[in-house]
Amino acid sequence: MAVDALDTRILRLLIEQPRTSVREYARILGVARGTLQARLDRMERDGVITGTGPVLSPAALGHPVLAFVHIEVTQGRLDEVGDALAAVPEIVEAFSITGGGDLITRVVARDNGHLEDIVQRLIGMPGVVRTRTEMALRERVPHRLLPLVEAVGRAADRRR
Repeated sequence: MAVDALDTRILRLLIEQPRTSVREYARILGVARGTLQARLDRMERDGVITGTGPVLSPAALGHPVLAFVHIEVTQGRLDEVGDALAAVPEIVEAFSITGGGDLITRVVARDNGHLEDIVQRLIGMPGVVRTRTEMALRERVPHRLLPLVEAVGRAADRRR
């Protein structure tokens, strides 16, 4: 799906002012409310906008430890292990990967002991061969998409 300059401006507003109304976004952008709503609906339908909920802090929820756990899986059991991972609330993301291992998970924990308990739970899952854990020390670049949105917008402007 191509994102044009107006879409880019809309996305920037959604990122910078997420609690603003559609009517206010339309006023800021100088477009009709119906136009803005149609753009939002299209970007949701096309998978550009994938959520609208709040961004939560695991640390503020009592889980300040962040680790990345690489998981090697018995051949043919990737889906089974993936389904089992979904039942572990401290796993906030999991991806199939290339390279060393089959899956990488982002895990949050209350403390190091809790992290060890989570890793032991993973090791005990049928189909898990081994794990490798890397602990995050400090966030250097927080999750962000605005720089990407701006780059896409500049590319759209150059195509015009």
